[in-house]
Amino acid sequence: MDSGSLGLDEVLRAAEDAAPVESVDVVARNLEKRFGARVVTFLLVDLVGQDVVRLPRAGEAPRDGGPERTALRHSVYERVLRDQRLHEEPDGEGGILMVVPVTNRGDCVGLLELALPAADDEVRDQVARAAHALAYIVVTDRRFTDLYHWGRRTTRTSLAAEIQHQLLPSAPSCEAPQFTLAGGLVPADDIGGDTYDYALNRDTLHLSITDAMGHDTASALLATLTVNALRGARRSGAELTGQARAAHEAVQTYGRGITTGQLLNIALDTGACRLVNAGHPWPLRLRRGRVEEVPLKVNLPFGTPAPVAYRTQQLELLPGDRLVLITDGMQDRAAGAVDLAALLHATRDEHPREVVRTLTDAIQGACRGHLSDDATTLVLDWHGTGPLAAHH
Repeated sequence: MDSGSLGLDEVLRAAEDAAPVESVDVVARNLEKRFGARVVTFLLVDLVGQDVVRLPRAGEAPRDGGPERTALRHSVYERVLRDQRLHEEPDGEGGILMVVPVTNRGDCVGLLELALPAADDEVRDQVARAAHALAYIVVTDRRFTDLYHWGRRTTRTSLAAEIQHQLLPSAPSCEAPQFTLAGGLVPADDIGGDTYDYALNRDTLHLSITDAMGHDTASALLATLTVNALRGARRSGAELTGQARAAHEAVQTYGRGITTGQLLNIALDTGACRLVNAGHPWPLRLRRGRVEEVPLKVNLPFGTPAPVAYRTQQLELLPGDRLVLITDGMQDRAAGAVDLAALLHATRDEHPREVVRTLTDAIQGACRGHLSDDATTLVLDWHGTGPLAAHH
């Protein structure tokens, strides 16, 4: 066994023995011991995607002004997150400053920043391995502590925003041989009830995007009914129409209002995609460099006070396709000035994470940071099911 493997085994054992709030400290001490690292820092991206936030080490008193943060835009942190590559530069003291992505299955958990006396290819490789191990450790340990949630909050979170945030998947991005997926939500000043969700099961990828009527806690509660009805039906093995009926009945019985939604499932072995549209905007599809809306039959929204029959329809996906699901906040009022098709074409070679960020940044810019409705998008790259997909 090589020394790098011994180091990783050691750090994983130490992390398991330590308290969940000390995960980062365990990795930091390991790097200090193995490579003489100093100033080892773990950075999280804040909830609104504008800053990176330094997580204090155990025993450090939080700053009076809240978490220590640095603007993400045009920074080295932004570049490392985008490219998912280690960056290094002189630290001004004769050593090397290194910034490494901390990522798990496409989910950008954060960044590791450290100063080293020197670095060769072996050291770079082992630091990258340690950062990858840290991603797994944090994903595991954040179930047991609020520390990582606290670290991402740079502004006050309303009750409606707290509800909405907890409805979203814990990882906004996911990668598998057949696909790459990323989602993003820009909340309105007065929360508008948007959500997105996904689940990767043994043979199927499930996707949903929903928009509950109204604003603030009323829409957040309506979204809670919708999302949990969909999850409950999905986890019970219900087909798409059964999931749609469950959401409709929950909103109709317990809610005050309606929810639009789009539900998809994709067979991982064949790429066959089925879809239910409940009063929701049509998806956009980028295929061979051309962006177009995908015309669909539209059923009534969930909770409509009328007889509703939800029907599935087929949606063709070819290897290389990019499918983009949106809510109407991406097209509403000032946001409507954004040319989504042009942006999708311009970002056709970028990772879905960056596509989501480009689209949501453009919407925020068009609305000058004050959205009248939530703007949400889910971007799916379909690689296919053949041998090339496994090496994508």
